[in-house]
Amino acid sequence: METISCKVRGMHCTNCAQSVSRYLENKGMQDVNVSFATEELRFTLPEGITSANDVLKGINQMGYQIVLPDEPQSPAAFLNTLTFKFFFCAIFTAPLLLHMWVHWAWLHNPYIQLALSTPVYLMGLWHFGRSAWRSLVNKLANMDVLITLGATAAYGYSLTGTLLNLGSDYMFYETAAAIITLVFLGNLLEERSVKQTTTAIADLARMQVTTARLITDHDNHEHINIVDNQTLKPGDKVLVNSGDKIPMDGTIYWGGGHINESMITGESAPVAKKEKDKAIGGTIMEDGSIKMFITATGKDTVLSYIIELVKQAQGSKPNMQKLADRISAIFVPTVLGIAVVTFLGWLLFGHVTTGEAIMKSIAVLVIACPCAMGLATPAAVMVGLGRAANNGILIKGANTLEAFKDIKYVVLDKTGTLTTGKLQLGNYHFEGMTEQEFKATVYSLEKYSSHPIARSLSGLWKGQGEAGLLQVREIKGRGMQAKDGQGNEWQLGSYAMAEQATQDDSHNIYLLKNGQLVGWIDLTDEIRPDAVQMVQQLQSRGISTVLLSGDTERKCRELAAQVGITEVFAGQSPEQKLQKIDALMKEAAVAMVGDGINDAPALARASIGISLSDATHVAMQSANVILLNNRLSSLPLALGLGRHTYLTIKQNLFWAFIYNIIAIPFAALGVLSPISGAGVMALSDIVLAVNSVRLRYKKVI
Repeated sequence: METISCKVRGMHCTNCAQSVSRYLENKGMQDVNVSFATEELRFTLPEGITSANDVLKGINQMGYQIVLPDEPQSPAAFLNTLTFKFFFCAIFTAPLLLHMWVHWAWLHNPYIQLALSTPVYLMGLWHFGRSAWRSLVNKLANMDVLITLGATAAYGYSLTGTLLNLGSDYMFYETAAAIITLVFLGNLLEERSVKQTTTAIADLARMQVTTARLITDHDNHEHINIVDNQTLKPGDKVLVNSGDKIPMDGTIYWGGGHINESMITGESAPVAKKEKDKAIGGTIMEDGSIKMFITATGKDTVLSYIIELVKQAQGSKPNMQKLADRISAIFVPTVLGIAVVTFLGWLLFGHVTTGEAIMKSIAVLVIACPCAMGLATPAAVMVGLGRAANNGILIKGANTLEAFKDIKYVVLDKTGTLTTGKLQLGNYHFEGMTEQEFKATVYSLEKYSSHPIARSLSGLWKGQGEAGLLQVREIKGRGMQAKDGQGNEWQLGSYAMAEQATQDDSHNIYLLKNGQLVGWIDLTDEIRPDAVQMVQQLQSRGISTVLLSGDTERKCRELAAQVGITEVFAGQSPEQKLQKIDALMKEAAVAMVGDGINDAPALARASIGISLSDATHVAMQSANVILLNNRLSSLPLALGLGRHTYLTIKQNLFWAFIYNIIAIPFAALGVLSPISGAGVMALSDIVLAVNSVRLRYKKVI
């Protein structure tokens, strides 16, 4: 099934995004995500449909503009912006409202009021009316239906009174103009407030644009040309000096220095880099000078991957949003019904004029606000995910952010997770072979594994030659296995692989030949400097920490005692890790932190899988969260952000629901006028946006 990604221009509030979403869902599209803030649209074509042209054309017919990824994205013309539309309407509306406080005769002239309100009303029809009509044609009544009906009722009633000279009781031009102007103001403020929630993506996107010092060879001399970094391709050579931005992902082949990777990892301290190290595009060379080969450009860079994941996550909907979406779907028809009942009730039983009854029903129309319900969740999610990204925490999906609130267990792997994985060689022993043969055999087995221990050993003994092994394969959770040309079977791995050959479980690695122990290796590994702090922070918040490892009981207990973990499960195979995760999940939600291939199944099974950025590709793909800065101290922040984002969503939804529950009856009872109703409606969206933006600064741990 093909996934379609594009931009949607012309959405002026979250209700527009909901209209587009419901339209696509009614057309059978799957996994629909529409973001008003980022103007991003993503959906999957159902089986049997190979082209999205018809549904995209339908969105254009609703009054929006589809911009495909390969199309130039020119900025919207100023005359089409909410800023212009608001100020245009405000100029004509101000005198109409002024007549309520001053008694200048010309301001009370019905034809002057008609002349002032008509441009505003026509602008409202152009903006809200077209959207309302197209939503009705597609059987998806949106917020603009209420605005258009309210303004049209006030304008039409006043026009009738003017043409038939029925007197001042029929003059409500200021109501029609004020409704449109105030809604424009509300949409403008909402747009600006919500855009503040997407600063993380904007900051990351700005990092992608820079120049590069391209190195070309000519006449045995290097020449430097300044080029746009978007023109680079893999294999190009570039020079990066102090203060320069790394143009694209690459590998250093000359020089060294310190690179500030804080925008990617959240780590403020510059990182030392030397030859053969990788450099991430968009980061800044603080000091030093390097030459590097470009290894990835465009969408293949780390930065592009992060931006895309954050966009996808911000566009996804957590479970709490489903209730608001269901209510929003029936909201407009319900409000229309209440408005009709209000009009008839006041007219038949309230002993008021027709004009007064109309005004009270108009107040019901314009004070209702499904936009607030649509904005409640995405605004908070965007800020939460954005703050996480700025702190080096990449969260895949809004559901993951919401799930953090339920976590009661954090399960941690040992090697490469609680420890750095940068192992130092200790003692080693071999028998029946030379030292070079021993090292060559170990290297020939370990070079096929991505486990931290294997990476360390293969790096240490890379120059010892090859043992000529055949049929090398990895046994998850145990080690490596192979055969040589003479038919001998070799095994290299943990004590779980060697327990039939020896009773000594004190070593890290065991080498067996045809089932007999022929060597062992001891390695020393340092605990991550922030591991103790992380465990203490989690435990102080009532979250239990568990060590789950394939290493021996003795070594796991030693490490657990050092970092403060009391619950330990050692010697676990990948299958046993899965069983432990399942058992814990029967009690409460579980977050699993791991880094290796053998952790991937447990990461996928846990409520939330968390991986470090130097983990294996499989582990990162299985995880819901990636700690880009490789710091365990980011884990309490991620948990805190999840809980506080959920709290902000609850606050936003409470305000959205209570606002409508209180405001609509007040309007129906005649307590609020249409003008005050339009103002309060505009305020409701701003309250939610401001409350969400507050999440960017508040203390969460």
